Parts: sequence; C-alpha cells; structure tokens
Amino acid sequence: MSDLETRQLRYFVAVAEELHFGRAAERLAMAQPPLSRAIRDLERQLGVDLFVRTTRQVALTPAGETLLIDARVALDAVAAASQRARRAARPEQSLRLACKADFDGGLLAPILAAYDTTPVELLLTGPWDLVPALHDGRADVALLATAFDDPTLDSEALLTEPRMVALPAADPLAARTTLRLADLTGRRLPNGSGAETGNLAPPPPGSPAMRDLSQIFNLVETGSLLWFLPAWVARQFPRPHIAYRLVEDLPPATLAVAWPAASRSPAVAALVRAAVRVAKDAVADEPHVSQALA
Repeated sequence: MSDLETRQLRYFVAVAEELHFGRAAERLAMAQPPLSRAIRDLERQLGVDLFVRTTRQVALTPAGETLLIDARVALDAVAAASQRARRAARPEQSLRLACKADFDGGLLAPILAAYDTTPVELLLTGPWDLVPALHDGRADVALLATAFDDPTLDSEALLTEPRMVALPAADPLAARTTLRLADLTGRRLPNGSGAETGNLAPPPPGSPAMRDLSQIFNLVETGSLLWFLPAWVARQFPRPHIAYRLVEDLPPATLAVAWPAASRSPAVAALVRAAVRVAKDAVADEPHVSQALA
C-alpha cells in the first residue's frame, strides 16, 4: 500500500467534518464528483469503508472515526513543519506567543520583561484558536485560560483561582456573597447554554459576544446574560454596574503556559521558566480573592 498524501487527508477530513459531500466540495473549492472519486480511491487504498452512505445521510464508520483523529494530527504536523521551516530561514529568529487579550492574569507584560532570550511576536486570538495555533505552528508557546487534555502538549500551571459569575449589580442575586449553579436557573450564558448547566465552553468563533470583553460586559449590565470568568479577570475589570460573585460548584480556573511536547527549543524553555517565576512572585503578592473583589 502506498503512503497517504496530505491531499487525500484534507479531502477526507472535509467530508468527515461536514458529513455531506456537497458542503465538503464547496469548502475545498472543488466539484463534488472528483471529491467522491477521491474518497472511494482512498477507501480502496486502505481496504476499509470510511463512510456509510445512504440517500439521506453520510456517517463515519469506526475506521473513519479513527482515521479522522489521526488525520487531523497529521495535517497539523505538516502545517507546523512548514511554518517552522519558513521561520527558521529568517535571518533573525523569534518566538511566537499566543494568548487571548485580557485573559493573561496581568502576567503577560512581566513575563515579556523577564524574558530576554529572543524577540517575541504576539499572536492575539480567541480562546478556541490557542491550541490549534500550537498544533499548526503559528505559535511556539501559548497562555491558555481554559482546561485542555492533549497528549501532544506540555504545560505548566501559572494561576489557579475560583470562577466567578458576572451579573448586574442590581440583580437580587448580587446581594449574596456566594452562589450555586442552581441559583442561576433560567439565566443564559454567552455560548447559549443555561447558566445552571455550568457550561464553560466559549461562544463559537465569529459570535458577536466574543468580539471583545466590552460587548460581554454590556450584555451582562443589561441583564441579557450572565458570564462565568476567572477571578483574575474579574479583578482586572471592576465595573460599577456589574457584581462578581463566587460560584461554589464551578471548578476553579487555571491559567497555564503550554507548548508542543515535541519542542526542544531553548527559547521556549526559557520563556516557560520566566513565566513560572513571574507567576510565583505574582501569587505571593496577590491578595485573597474575597479581599480583592470585596
């Protein structure tokens, strides 16, 4: 059996994610018949069925589900290799750090001040794009404010603090010191879920609620939604018309520095050491959450 080509994997991933040959063809900017032929050729090459096709729907077989996981990893690896090769050819080397603006716990500036190994390029992006940026080589290291379970990444925790709920200051619930998820029944989160579910997923890319924090705060102030956020973000953005309250049955939030597990870059290692050192000093100087948000 010949080796698989990245073109075949791209075609397969598009169909597997869309579960519709027409939409996958549009996504790939190609006609549907050659895409269908390419998938059939791939199945013959592998000797397995990747899709169950009916007149009404397309579904992945167990073999297809397995290939989808590995194909995504392979395509990310190829993209990362291309990115890093191009960057290695530059006369002046730099390190790319990805983060979401305003979710750095106030650590970004002191980390950059403490790191003097190579120039740093910042990639400011949404929370949904931080891990992909590490996978595809756009970033060498990232500050992540969300939990992840990815064996291809290594990480060091920098901050771990309770999660708060942001609600209108005039809301009757703001009179309480702490809340539980059941108290939030009937309220909506930026991702569309009910607040009582404790769903911590960010809104999808392109959602108006995620364009910037000011839009979320405006929606909270008007009572349109509630928002779960780490205590370090609440401390950074005190607002007169918003109250922040601890939610006892939400898991704590962790800000971590993460990088590809396969990285052997001295520059990445130096930045991680600087980040851990800066975070340790910051935690020692930070007042208790209840004092800071009183």
